[in-house]
Amino acid sequence: ALQAAGMKITMIRDVTPIPHNGCRPPKRRRV
Repeated sequence: ALQAAGMKITMIRDVTPIPHNGCRPPKRRRV
């Protein structure tokens, strides 16, 4: 998941400072 998250962070990093959570919605849902 680190590789997949790294690629998404590279694209989202320019949009917003998102953590290594991946592409998650602005909702804090803990399953």
